[in-house]
Amino acid sequence: MPKKFTAVITKEENWYVAHCVELGVVSQGKTIEEAQTNLKEAVVLYLDSFGSDDMPESTGEVLLYPLEVA
Repeated sequence: MPKKFTAVITKEENWYVAHCVELGVVSQGKTIEEAQTNLKEAVVLYLDSFGSDDMPESTGEVLLYPLEVA
């Protein structure tokens, strides 16, 4: 059965950095698509290494907003 996770992609200089929120897995790519593909591969490797039985899954609700502090 497929597992669902939350991914966030940010642009940092020349790279797109993809982060799986629930697992803390991070990858990158020169394009958004490459970052997505690389993160998916990294998550699969992570789950293969550590198992997927007790891993937290996405709650299905994601809230993103700009936050500015002094």
